[in-house]
Amino acid sequence: MPPKRPVRALRALLPFMRPYRTRIALAGLFLLLAAATTLAFPLALRQLIDQGLVPSDRGQQVLALRDHFLALFAVGAALGVFSGARFYLVSWLGERIAADLRDAVYGHVVRQSPEFFESTRTGEVLSRLTTDTTLVQTVVGSSLSLGLRNTLMGSGALLMLIITNPWVMTQVLGILVLVVAPALYFGRRVRRLSRASQDRIADSSAIAAEVLNAIPIVQSYTQEQRESARFAEATEAAFDTARRRSRVRALLVAFIISATFGALLWGLYQGTQAVLAGTITAGHLGQTVVFIILFIGSVAALSEVYGDLQRAAGATERLMELLAARSPVRDPAQPRPLPAVAGGSAVALQQLQFHYPSRPGQPSLVDFTLEVRPGETVALVGPSGAGKSTVFQLLLRFYDAQRGRVLIDGVPVAETSMHALRERVGIVPQDSVIFSTSALENIRYGRPEATDAEVQAAARAAYAHDFLMALPEGYDTYLGERGVRLSGGQRQRISIARAILKNPPLLLLDEATSALDAESERVVQAALESAMANRTTLVIAHRLATVQRADRIVVMDAGRIVDMGTHAELIQRGGLYARLAAMQFHHEGVPSDRVGHVPRTPRAGSDGPATL
Repeated sequence: MPPKRPVRALRALLPFMRPYRTRIALAGLFLLLAAATTLAFPLALRQLIDQGLVPSDRGQQVLALRDHFLALFAVGAALGVFSGARFYLVSWLGERIAADLRDAVYGHVVRQSPEFFESTRTGEVLSRLTTDTTLVQTVVGSSLSLGLRNTLMGSGALLMLIITNPWVMTQVLGILVLVVAPALYFGRRVRRLSRASQDRIADSSAIAAEVLNAIPIVQSYTQEQRESARFAEATEAAFDTARRRSRVRALLVAFIISATFGALLWGLYQGTQAVLAGTITAGHLGQTVVFIILFIGSVAALSEVYGDLQRAAGATERLMELLAARSPVRDPAQPRPLPAVAGGSAVALQQLQFHYPSRPGQPSLVDFTLEVRPGETVALVGPSGAGKSTVFQLLLRFYDAQRGRVLIDGVPVAETSMHALRERVGIVPQDSVIFSTSALENIRYGRPEATDAEVQAAARAAYAHDFLMALPEGYDTYLGERGVRLSGGQRQRISIARAILKNPPLLLLDEATSALDAESERVVQAALESAMANRTTLVIAHRLATVQRADRIVVMDAGRIVDMGTHAELIQRGGLYARLAAMQFHHEGVPSDRVGHVPRTPRAGSDGPATL
């Protein structure tokens, strides 16, 4: 598909500019005034030469010169005022529109389903939010205004030259027509290379984001040099593309300026011949010289602006691609409300057939049917790849099943709003997400309007209060990026407190204790039991000791339910669950007569020392 012309590509910015029509109109007014004032300067100069220097009387000459210089100063002062006002308005517009564009792109991206992130790297999105919007800001806040200003001045200067020297300028315009075709050819190449350059910058940003988020792994495997080399290779590719773009753009600028300058020098030569022949005055020639300088300067500036427009057009296209992305999971036109519930929610998964979009030939769930009663605790167990996490993905409606239905409290999730659905669900993931803020705000993420007292009550229920109070600034302690200043068990308890504060009728626990040591697991398990009270709970666990108290255990394999029952029933039947339990408990050294033993729940608050 051939690339769009820059102006056409930049039209995509019009919806972001419309709210500021008044400021754009004012900027346009000052732009016109500044251009008109600039074009008035050669006329005033002609009057100075032809009238201020002509009077033979010395006194009259001094007075005439004073008046003409005052007129020139007035022109310069007006130009300064109009240019300053124009600069402020267009700079404000550039910053405002770039900020609105960032907000729109970010707000759109965070609403995309996980399918979007299966094919789009986070670093690439960050590059578009920063580098591309900065290019757009440069164009809207500077280059576009300069382009319009120089277009007006260049057009005005050319028009005046045609009016005052019609025959000569007809020859000059004939020569300038020959400049257009090569300029268009170079312009298209600059556009393609500008887009390629931005793509290469996004590649290096994606590598950096990926590696910096996994720096402990990179260092533990001593891959610093390899990752540095990989990043250097990506930045070198970006530099090479930028170098080629700059070379083509330099050739474009040099060609346009040289050709234009040559053509106008021909016109100037013709003007000097006219002065010598007495057909025009010296003031007329001076006026012509200034108009020629204005025209050449405008063309030179426009050639620079054209390159900026090419780059910004590529950046705008990339941003519009993000905004054009449509999540396959959307709210219905008229969402059904979810009924109020006093305790836990009812969950029904009916004959689900599902495969991930990136793996169409590999089913994750096959004819999956499960009913969960309000207040019931159901555990999902089975080998890796059995489809356990997929059940959670469909409950949260991150994806829609290709066949079958998911119902919450009798309402199909596809018929209610995603906000209402996810408000009803709380989740404690395997890898606790801790934001770069205080412990208080991390817990309050579950319910942003909660009071400090409610946050502390949730922390107590999650056995997190004591270790939080032992931190240097208590609940106001900054926890570092991804909670690096806390232990795994402490991060997990903050995640549990967040879910308790939200107080949802349906709780999803995804491997909440699998990465913990025995002591941390004991405390976190107690916190989980607190979180599970008076609500429906679905638990995914590989550590079977953590699910023995579940009302039902659902055994999954290859996307299907292969068995279901209590821990004792499943052990007695001797199926897949019994084999998994035998292998796991044997590995952990648990005697067969202790398989059903559940560790004693610790006293609230006795959750060990802080490890900041």
